[in-house]
Amino acid sequence: MSAYGHHMEREYSAPSLSSREGSERASSYTMESGFFMSSFATTILIAALVTVGLLLITLLIALTVMLQSCESKSHGVVEVLKPSYDSNYCHIFSLHMELNNFEADEFPSICRVVARQYIKQGQYARDLNSTMWMVLDYFSSITPQHDDLDVVLMDMDDILSSNPSNVLVRRYDHDDCSDCVEEAKHLKHMLIMRLYTKLHASGWPLILLSRKPETHRNTSIEYLVSAGYAAWSSLIMRSEDELHLDSCDYFSKQRAAMQREGFRIIGTISSHMDALRGPVLGKRIFKIPNPIYYNFEHQIKDTHTTK
Repeated sequence: MSAYGHHMEREYSAPSLSSREGSERASSYTMESGFFMSSFATTILIAALVTVGLLLITLLIALTVMLQSCESKSHGVVEVLKPSYDSNYCHIFSLHMELNNFEADEFPSICRVVARQYIKQGQYARDLNSTMWMVLDYFSSITPQHDDLDVVLMDMDDILSSNPSNVLVRRYDHDDCSDCVEEAKHLKHMLIMRLYTKLHASGWPLILLSRKPETHRNTSIEYLVSAGYAAWSSLIMRSEDELHLDSCDYFSKQRAAMQREGFRIIGTISSHMDALRGPVLGKRIFKIPNPIYYNFEHQIKDTHTTK
């Protein structure tokens, strides 16, 4: 080969080698700057990402449902507590009505539904039965002494007002509770009669006190006898001089007079607060429940009108 041929071969070979070296360096650079993943690893990675996405979506849906559920429950609690609050408020207001001898017109209109439900749902009957049981249980555990000085005071106006022919409950409007009111009156009439009979049979002297004036004595005695009440130890009604007295003062005066005469008041039984306040109440007092919109003054006026 000529010298010119050798020269051309060297020139041709030199770029080829240079090109190969550059290609190898580029390939080496590419492998060093990236990473290689097999198809199996890629499949696993994609599956993992999809799984995480599904879990996040599921968690988001669960949180949404939980929040809606909590909101619904909170709303339900508000709806449930509101009637409960109204009921508690009305019962507390009723207690203050009795303590302060309020007129029925002062009973809040919001409580009229609660008042009807107290009778219709049977709570008044349950309260009445429980109270009568407590009274009888107490007196069955003790016995009167033989000197006839241990006495039990009973509110005679409870006996008269329990007569189904009298007005017991004043209705503020025409509602659907007329039948349940009649049932409540009948139940009170029967239980007071049973209480009176059992106390008398156990040998307890019974003293009846009334807010009515002395001029109503004859008509009151007629009713007591016709209704089956008999053999009371004493029947006390207001004298003309006592008509101006507050009913609470009137009852306190009568109890103090009994104490001065040597009587021992073992128990006082009434459904009205005026008979259960003041001094000399005795060893035990029992409050007979009333329908919470019972208006005693209205009943007394109606009774006076009919006689």
